[in-house]
Amino acid sequence: MDHVALELLELGAVFFGLGLLGRLAQRIGLSPIPLYLLGGLAFGSGGLIPLGDIGDFTSLAGEVGVILLLLLLGLEYSAAELVTGLRRSWAAGIVDAVLNSAPGVAVALILGWGVVGAMVLGGVTYISSSGIVAKVLSDLGRLGNRETPVILSVLVFEDLVMALYLPILTALLLGVTLLGGLSAVGISVAVIAVVLLVALRYGRYVSALVDSDDREVFLLKILGAALLIAGFAQAMQVSAAIGAFLLGIAVSGSTAENATKLLEPLRDLFAAVFFLVFGLTTDPKAIPPVIGWALVLAVSTTLTKVATGWWAAKRAGIGRMGRARTGAALVARGEFSIVIAGLAVGHPGVPAELSALATAYVLIMAVLGPVAARYVEPAVRLLPARKPREPVNV
Repeated sequence: MDHVALELLELGAVFFGLGLLGRLAQRIGLSPIPLYLLGGLAFGSGGLIPLGDIGDFTSLAGEVGVILLLLLLGLEYSAAELVTGLRRSWAAGIVDAVLNSAPGVAVALILGWGVVGAMVLGGVTYISSSGIVAKVLSDLGRLGNRETPVILSVLVFEDLVMALYLPILTALLLGVTLLGGLSAVGISVAVIAVVLLVALRYGRYVSALVDSDDREVFLLKILGAALLIAGFAQAMQVSAAIGAFLLGIAVSGSTAENATKLLEPLRDLFAAVFFLVFGLTTDPKAIPPVIGWALVLAVSTTLTKVATGWWAAKRAGIGRMGRARTGAALVARGEFSIVIAGLAVGHPGVPAELSALATAYVLIMAVLGPVAARYVEPAVRLLPARKPREPVNV
C-alpha cells in the first residue's frame, strides 16, 4: 500500500478511536484521560496492534497539546487573580506541596530511583488535575459553593509552583551543573516576575497585539504567539509549557475569553493525542510489577489531598461538609502528572519503570477523583456527628 495512504489510514483510525473513547467517557461520567491512556497502551510497543509510521506527527502533536493545555490554563487567570490567590492560599499551598509530594518522593527513594526519580515522582503525586476538578465542580453544580474559592486558590498555587518546578526538573534531566540549575531557576523566576509585571500594568497592550475581529486571523496570531514563546522558553531551558502559561496570563479581558472559546477544540484534540502518545511509550507489560506501588500511592495521596482540603477549608471558616467536599475535589490527578512524567521519559537518569508507575497511578486517580467528589457527601453523613463541647463551670 502507498506510504502516504497508510499513514492517513492510521491517523484517521487514531482520531476516530479517540472520539469513540471520549464518547464512552461521557456516557459513564468520567474524565476521558484514563481511556486515552489505555488506548495508547493498546496500540503502543507491546500492545495489541502497534501503530506504524505516524510517530513523528503524533509526538509533535503531543507537544502542541501540552502547550495548549498550559496556554488555556493561563487564560483562565488574570495576573491580579494570581497575585491575590497566592496571598490567600500560600499556607495551604505549602501544606499541599509537602504532604502530596512526600509519598512520591518516598516511593522513588525506596525503589532506588535516585534524586531525579524522586523529584519526578514527587511532582506526579503532588499536582491535582485542574481540568478534571473544574469539570467535576461544574457537573455537580458546586461552582457557587463557599468552598470553591478555596479549591481554586489551591489550584492556582499549584500552577505557580509548576512554573518554578518544571525549569528545575528540566535542568536536572539535562544533567546540568549546580550552577546551571540555579541559573535556570533564576531565569524562570525573573521571567515570571517580568510577565506578571507586564500583565498587571500593560496587559491590555498584549491583548490588543493578538486580538482581531476576524476569527481566522485571531486564531493564527494567538496560536503562533504561543508556539513562538514556547519555543523561546524551551531554548532558554525554562520549559515550553510554562512559556505558553505565562502568555495566557498576559492576555486578559474579552480577548482571553474569546481565545478560550476558539482554542478549546484544538486543545482537546491535541491533548488527547498527547495522552495517547504517553500511553504509546509505555509497555503494558511493565505495569503489573508496579501496580502495588501505584495503589500505595493512590491510597496515601488520596488521604493527603483530603487532609489538605479539609485544613484549607477549615482555615476559611467553612463547615464540616464543605471541608470534606474541598478535600475530595482535589483528589483527581491527570494531565499535569502525565506532563511531568512525559518530560522524564527516555532520559538516562530516569528508570523505564517510572512511566509505567505514573500511567497506572494516573489511571487510578483520574477515575477515583470524580467518584470521590460525587459520593463524599453521603459518606460524611454516615460518620457520627461531633458532639458540641459542654461548657466548663469555673
